[in-house]
Amino acid sequence: MNVKSVERNGNQATIVVEIDKELMESGVNKAYMKARKSIMIPGFRKGKAPRKMIEAMYGAHVFYEDGLEEIFPEIYDFAVAKQEGFKAIGRPSLTDMQIADDNTVTLTLTTDVYPEVTLGQYKGLEVEKAEPVVTDAQVQAELDTMAKNVASTENVDRPAEMGDTANIDFEGFDNGVPFEGGKGENFDLTLGSHSFVPGFEEQIVGMSAGEEKDIDITFPEDYHKDLAGKAVVFHVKVNKLTVNIVPAQDDEFAKDVSEFDTLDELKADIRAKALEKATKQLDSAFENAAIEKAAENTTVDMPNALVEKELDIQMERFGYQLQMSGYSMEQYAKMMGGDVNTMRSAFRPTAEKQAKISVTLEKIAEVENISVTEEDIAEELENMAKQYEMDVEKVKELVPAEELTESLKTRKAVKIIVDSAVAVAPKAEE
Repeated sequence: MNVKSVERNGNQATIVVEIDKELMESGVNKAYMKARKSIMIPGFRKGKAPRKMIEAMYGAHVFYEDGLEEIFPEIYDFAVAKQEGFKAIGRPSLTDMQIADDNTVTLTLTTDVYPEVTLGQYKGLEVEKAEPVVTDAQVQAELDTMAKNVASTENVDRPAEMGDTANIDFEGFDNGVPFEGGKGENFDLTLGSHSFVPGFEEQIVGMSAGEEKDIDITFPEDYHKDLAGKAVVFHVKVNKLTVNIVPAQDDEFAKDVSEFDTLDELKADIRAKALEKATKQLDSAFENAAIEKAAENTTVDMPNALVEKELDIQMERFGYQLQMSGYSMEQYAKMMGGDVNTMRSAFRPTAEKQAKISVTLEKIAEVENISVTEEDIAEELENMAKQYEMDVEKVKELVPAEELTESLKTRKAVKIIVDSAVAVAPKAEE
């Protein structure tokens, strides 16, 4: 092979490469061997027609396109991947093919290339960072949750009150006719939870276990279209009434729900854990803000190919999250009133932002001469093996070495930004 010319124009490069006859012939022959199984020529059994006969009938270059596909990895490695001065993105497109009389093939390939990146300030950035605060109200809210979790249930023999849980049977009627979705049996309704139509729970108040009555309800105007604004009647029977007995928050409570002997010790532990969590969240926010600020200071003409690549990653990640919830991407998009293309458009601004962050971090790694040692890689493999509970050798098989190296370089670039960033107090809100 021979690269005849390379021309870069912005984020695209055009490469003209000459393929010698021997290499082209090997690709064409591989293509023929694959295709002949399905080709029928009069006078020959299916799959037995000679190549020359097929070329005579369909054209001398009938296998050239498929032949190029067979040898494309070699062409890419020689003519594109090893080019100095730029880094190709994605798969090049074939824009022209010329076949000489001696069967030498000249290809014109066009490829998106990695952009020119000009860093701005990325060290010593001033980034807002609040001090972690845990209020008494937060501690009390956690105590209340713990108390509710160990609350006991007790039947009551009195008329229902707000806060009680009423176990009810009910059926709704529209002009005497039962309507769909309006019936339930042995349903536990906490009065005051506002989980039913406005006015329903309030009319349960005062009813006793075993009592039945009709309740008049008018659905809100913004309710389901079949019932919006309609006046209906619910026939309700109260089966039983219960109350939650929430324990008093004292030293005995602390012993029951924790390893501590006093309520003060439990409160101190809750506060310490909440403070640790708040600190981690603020540290993470500080890191993200510093990285984003460094990216904002970077000048780059971002190629669409990089944005599309990041979009693919984000869509794949979101699709996996949906699968875990039992939805497909198409189902979720339909629920949101759009389609997958609509969702992709919605993700684009985030993808553009992340793509700029990625090229910024890669450029910092280059400028700072960041390297990754064998010890770095071994340590990361060990950490991944522990995280995923897998053998180190298995992790090594699954994670490409180049991908792991780039990830570690990026992480070191982040550390340079964050370690040099200066935390400043947030501006007071107007």
